[in-house]
Amino acid sequence: MAKKDLGVKPYLFPMPVLMIATYCEDGSVDVMNMAWGGICDNNKVALNITESHKTSQNIKERGAFTISVADIPHLSESDFFGTATGNRMKDKFERSGMHAVKSERVDAPIIEEYPITLECKVSKIDKDEDGFRVVGEIVNVLADEKVLDENGKVDPTKLNAFVFDQFQNGYYAIGEKVGEAWKSGNKYLNKENN
Repeated sequence: MAKKDLGVKPYLFPMPVLMIATYCEDGSVDVMNMAWGGICDNNKVALNITESHKTSQNIKERGAFTISVADIPHLSESDFFGTATGNRMKDKFERSGMHAVKSERVDAPIIEEYPITLECKVSKIDKDEDGFRVVGEIVNVLADEKVLDENGKVDPTKLNAFVFDQFQNGYYAIGEKVGEAWKSGNKYLNKENN
């Protein structure tokens, strides 16, 4: 099958929809929707973010943030957090109608409506020609009981999470299990070399 050149594009799929929550200098809550981040170690996350964002300034000042997984019941609010800027809209969080409580472990808010939240303290901030990158240490994970299975583990099918599509700027539901990690490809492990 022929392939067509598309040029240089940030085309990876799926992209997470991460909700980054911080406190502003006046103690108000700010939430940002971002896709350019993820796990970078067993207990660390990396956020590739523009330094001019209100969230970036809050992270530098407070040394902490939370990351929540956006869910379909709160898609409109989550999209709004990626559209409005905390630099110009001081009541951004209040307009969403969502609720926050202070983390007991880090100086950052926990958005009550999201089903899973990682509480993070800043481990390192890098600023160079490649941009502004925040590495956070995960100090705890909070999950609603409704998204846990009978063994107390997060069940992805109960998260109602969605992902971002950089191809056409869409959101897509996820959740159907289609294979078993570290098992689905085992038939190739015992295949004889030719």
